[in-house]
Amino acid sequence: MITYDYYRIFYYVVQYKSFTRAAEALHNNQPNITRCMNNLEAELHCTLFLRSNKGITLTPEGKRLYEHVAIAYEQLSLGEDEIRQNMELENGLVSIGASENALRLRLLPVLERFHEQYPHVRIRIFNHSTPQAILALESKVVDFAAVTSPLAIQKPLHKTHLASYREILIGGTKYKELASQIRSLNDLSGIPVIGLADGTGTRELYHRYFLSHGLMFAPDMEAATTDQILPMITHNLGIGFYPEELAAEAIARGNAYAIRLVEPIPEREICLVTNSSTQISAAVRKVISFLSV
Repeated sequence: MITYDYYRIFYYVVQYKSFTRAAEALHNNQPNITRCMNNLEAELHCTLFLRSNKGITLTPEGKRLYEHVAIAYEQLSLGEDEIRQNMELENGLVSIGASENALRLRLLPVLERFHEQYPHVRIRIFNHSTPQAILALESKVVDFAAVTSPLAIQKPLHKTHLASYREILIGGTKYKELASQIRSLNDLSGIPVIGLADGTGTRELYHRYFLSHGLMFAPDMEAATTDQILPMITHNLGIGFYPEELAAEAIARGNAYAIRLVEPIPEREICLVTNSSTQISAAVRKVISFLSV
């Protein structure tokens, strides 16, 4: 009785046009491969190969058989791959390095949808600044990074644009009058400013922004994370730059006021960063596909 292994070996022999190379690809030995193909020919009562010093070629019967075997084998291989991938999506683990704005503005809504479809995949999120997330990706601590501009990367890292967003300057009730008309950056002199600490992409962005208008960006108060800035602002400790979308609720409630500026605030970008030198699992590929939609 002809077994599946005979047809698999037959497929490899045709692909490699050699019993020896097929044996290497299958981690087998050449005499065993030859024996299996002799048995296949005996079972089918026909010659499948023409053997010569230059290798092997197929007889007309061999060609007809290969047409059917190739379709069947490749379909089986696809099925096996699909099963393996589905198994990974049943028990996989995805590690993500995420800056806070990328997490809240883009990543969390996507992960909610992903978790609904693949509830058994575990998600591990490392809350990093953009530079820290890039370092974690380079060190292969995380599978990919979701971060905000500005960022500088080089191969083997690769950046993909996911979304753009705007930040606005806001102040609490104490600064309602400041928000009553359009201001320039020079008008902010003497008003306490809240910002992130050195070593973050956000701090670097506003350092460049102020410098481009001949001013220094030197926050009077530093927050460890973006999330800390809004309560500091609503408690009137100073004014600060904050994502417009995340500030909307506080503004609607009258706890914060948007301070319009003459100088346009640079638009920011949310990026997916991957490491092409890292093997990624089916679960990671699936999360990335959700992010890229």
